[in-house]
Amino acid sequence: MMDNFTTDYSGAGGSGKMDTGSIMEQVKVQIAVANAQELLQRMTDKCFKKCVGKPGSSLDNSEQKCIAMCMDRYMDAWNTVSRTYNSRLQRERARL
Repeated sequence: MMDNFTTDYSGAGGSGKMDTGSIMEQVKVQIAVANAQELLQRMTDKCFKKCVGKPGSSLDNSEQKCIAMCMDRYMDAWNTVSRTYNSRLQRERARL
């Protein structure tokens, strides 16, 4: 078993060729995760500041509703901007 792993690894590494498609996919996934984390962080910060006047040990009913609505609105806005941005990118690429 170990010999197969070593042979496969050295065969791929020894050729000097990288699987650029695989690397690009990994980079795309990492960027998507980073973007999702940033979105969640921004949304959390903005909605918390907007909805929670005096932080305590728990959220009251109105704070919970406010946060839920704020997050829904934030996601709707994010999706609208993303769709518009992607549409514009596609139009620009088509011109090239």
